[in-house]
Amino acid sequence: MIRLIRRIVRKLLTDRLSPQSEQLVVRAVYYVCILILMVSVLNEFGFKLSALLGAAGVFGLAIGFASQTSVSNIISGIFLISEKPFVIGDAVQIGTTIGVIETIDLLSIKLKTFDGRYVRVPNETMIKTEVINITRYPIRRANISISVSYKEDLTKVLAVLADIASKEPLALSDPEPLLHVDSFADSGININYGVWTNKESVMLLKNALMLSIKERFDQENIEIPYPHVKLITEGEINS
Repeated sequence: MIRLIRRIVRKLLTDRLSPQSEQLVVRAVYYVCILILMVSVLNEFGFKLSALLGAAGVFGLAIGFASQTSVSNIISGIFLISEKPFVIGDAVQIGTTIGVIETIDLLSIKLKTFDGRYVRVPNETMIKTEVINITRYPIRRANISISVSYKEDLTKVLAVLADIASKEPLALSDPEPLLHVDSFADSGININYGVWTNKESVMLLKNALMLSIKERFDQENIEIPYPHVKLITEGEINS
């Protein structure tokens, strides 16, 4: 019976609420039905409702302090549902954890990481922690930090990088790629290289760009610097 009620409620709410709001309402209806069923069964066995309420009051007082965290999570969940910083199916970063949101419940959200791990994050943590919605917008920029030798012609290097972006099928021409000389490091000159693509293709684009950069730099004899260590013998020091 309860499953039937859940199906009816879900059918009525389809296309009327967001997936996370629908999920929350369906779960709330489920718990209310369970409560009503329990009260009905106890009533059939002769338990009086007044006695149950009295016992529930004493029991509730005993666990009141322990339930503060749960209440905080429920309130935080309501704020998350109303604010909608993310929806089911979004990829988010919470601290060092990155994953796709599978469910948004009264107490927590559940993530599936890209390497197949299950992560539960309390709603209160979501409110207090910076959450990065990776897939909120339809396009994203794949960012790559590149270092070239001091002897290289930067105009030529930037032209090669622009050409790589223009020939990459996954890359978008609008917005234009980012080509920015960032800093002078110990071993070389650092360049920020960013190319826009559809949000689903960020990792594929970054991989393709890395392969193309290595291939083109080899063809154009553009040196990618790396740390060098020079060993000096005792004889060289004394000479």
